[in-house]
Order: sequence, then structure tokens, then C-alpha cells
Amino acid sequence: MKILNTKDENFKTEFDKLVHRSDMDMSAVTPVVLNIINEVKSGKDDMLLAQVARFDKWTPRHIDDLKISINDMKKAYESLNDELKNALNLAYDRIKAYHALKVPQTWTQKDELGNVLGAKYTPVDRAGLYIPGGKAAYPSSLLMNAIPALVAGVGEIVVCTPAIGGVVNELLLAAMHLCDIKTAYKLGGASAVAAMAYGTQSIQKVDVITGPGNIYVATAKKLVFGDVNIDMIAGPSEIGVIADDSANARHIAVDLLSQAEHDELASSYLITPSENFANEVQKHIQSELKTLERETIARKSIDDKAAIVVCKNMNECVNLMNELAVEHLEIAVDDAHKYLDDIRHAGAVFLGHFTPEAMGDYLAGPNHTLPTGGSARFYSPLGVENFMKKSSIISMNESGFLGVAKECIALAKAEGLTAHARSVEVRIKA
Repeated sequence: MKILNTKDENFKTEFDKLVHRSDMDMSAVTPVVLNIINEVKSGKDDMLLAQVARFDKWTPRHIDDLKISINDMKKAYESLNDELKNALNLAYDRIKAYHALKVPQTWTQKDELGNVLGAKYTPVDRAGLYIPGGKAAYPSSLLMNAIPALVAGVGEIVVCTPAIGGVVNELLLAAMHLCDIKTAYKLGGASAVAAMAYGTQSIQKVDVITGPGNIYVATAKKLVFGDVNIDMIAGPSEIGVIADDSANARHIAVDLLSQAEHDELASSYLITPSENFANEVQKHIQSELKTLERETIARKSIDDKAAIVVCKNMNECVNLMNELAVEHLEIAVDDAHKYLDDIRHAGAVFLGHFTPEAMGDYLAGPNHTLPTGGSARFYSPLGVENFMKKSSIISMNESGFLGVAKECIALAKAEGLTAHARSVEVRIKA
């Protein structure tokens, strides 16, 4: 894990590489993904079967083989041991309670002329959730995507998840049961995105697709955007930590590894004003790596994608972290809340010594589907609003209409739109 120092002559060049980490080259996979999408659009169910056989190491014979049974979901939930069942239910309750706090509400108000203006919020009819299932299964991602959709009041939720060898993770099935999922398919990658975006004989087209995935999934979501809505184009997971000597070096080392074990392409960054602390964290990372089940993955991530930055002071730490605009940001200092107002760009902020990012992944309450690769500058976490749409409300009375009619006519005529102006003029004459 490399250590950079802001005093180094080549610091800016090296740090810029971290800032531009999201420049993942979609151009290489775009032709492949576009071909998959077009195959699904034309071949529909039959092509889905062929693509599953090609990519997922099993051969479904009929489209019904792709359907995940509601009974299997129920059995999986009922077979959970009490500890896991309680943990799953606690996560469900906390995530639901958090997302229920800020459901967008329809509103209207009168302006100074007595005209009624407002906005109407309506859930989408059908949402498609993509839940990864390649290198690992993520029941937590099912909860984080399904619960906001349920809170929003979405009419139908469709889940797609890759099932390598045709087998779906039992805990993921249990999470589906807890979320009352009725429609789910053993279908992954760009094939799943295409099926949800355009529909087949058996899978209905959805209105919005949410959920994380690999570069093929991210590229597919980018390509279908406009035909359906999407939450965001998310890349590999990442964590940034601002910490000083008040933090426990081993704790921070493990927190950095909590992202590294996700994927070889995951990024882990520590920014600190203490060179001694930086060296301590680096030592702990090397010793902790040896204890991980996913050591090979985590080690490659740490070797290729991680960095420690030593700064002059805390202000410089905060400024550099804002440039990185990371997905998960931990501030592990004694007075962590003091710096919250200065954080402009982060998917989620974890304050204090007892707020590891892992809590946010599972059951703190806020969503763990977050913007990555610096996109926290303009994207927000997944929420209820991703499953709703807004319609403007306008209702003008006669006097309110007349109060702004002449100005409306002037603007319409200035743009050369005669019928626009006339539609106002005829009402004045009437």
C-alpha cells in the first residue's frame, strides 16, 4: 500500500490518478454489452436461456427454470437459525424506519395572485432490482433496494440475480421472502438489465432499474437509460478515511480492508495528518490481510488501488478527501462532527471512532447503494425518491390568469410561437 505525502514533488501527479480512478474504460465492453442487449430485444425468452447457458455455467431448458420460487424463498427464511433471522429482521426494520422518514409528499400552495401551484408524487408502476451474485451474494443489497421501493408504494418489484450453476444463495432467498418479493429470476449481467428494460414474453418491462453490478451491468444500465430510468452508474466499491492519532490504527486498517475484500478493483484511502499513524496502519494492514478468507482479492486491491496520504493538517485532509468524493467516508477523530459541514462530496459519512462503514452496509438504516468513483459530486444515495416521479400542478383562476397574461404573450411572441401567444390572447378576449 503506497504512502504519498503532500510535501512530495510528484504528489499532485500521483493524487490526480486517485481522483480520476473512475475513468473505467467502458468503450472496450460497450460493443459486447450492446450486442447482448440487442439479442435480448430480438430473441426475448429464447435468447435469455441461451445467454444464461453461455455466461452462468448452467443450462435452463425453459423460461420457467429461470423463475425463483416463492416457496423456496419461504423455506430459506424458515430454515434460518435464530441469530441470522433476528439480524435480518433488525436490518429490515431499521432500513424501513429510516427510509419512511422522508417520503416525498404531494403539495400545493397559492401564489400572490391566487393561482394554485404544486407537485404530485407518484410511485412508478414497476421497479427492477439488480442484485449481484457473482463473487459473493449480497442479501443486504436486496434489502437496500427493495425496502425503499416498498416504502414508495411501487406496484410491482422484479428482482434479477445471477445464479452461477443455477443455485441462489439461501440468505438472499430469505431476504426476498422478508421483503415479500413475488417475482424474481435467476438472471444476471447485461442480460438481466436488457430483460428488465425492454421486456420479453415472460418478463415485463420495468420503469426504473436500480442496484450495483460489474462493468457489464454498469454499461448496460448506461445504454438503456432513457428507455427506463436508473439509479446511478456505480463502479467498484471504495472507502476513504480521515483519521489522526486519536484513532486506533488496527481499527482503521480493518476498515480499509472491509472494502478491499469486495473486489480487486475496490479502492481504499486513508488521509491523515500523522506520518506515524500512517505507518502504523500500513503495518496492521499487512498482518490483517493474512487472516482474511478473501485474502487474494483484498491483497490485490490493496496493492493496486489503495493509498495513504500524509497531510500538513486536518484542513488539508478534508480538502483532499472532497476532491476524491468517495462512496464511503469515515471521519475517525475525537471531534468528528466538527468537520461535517466542511464535507461537500461523499456518498455516506460515518462520524466517530465507533462508526465503521460495515454498520452502514447492513443495518444502520441509510442506504448502502451509493455513488462511486467521484460521482458523489452529483449523485445521491439510493432512496425512496428513486422509485417515485414528480408531476407539476398548475391551476389558474381568472384573475390570476389575467395578472400574468400580457407578460406570457410577450415572451411567446419573442420566441416566434404565435399559437402559444394566441392561446392566451383568446382567453383575454373571452
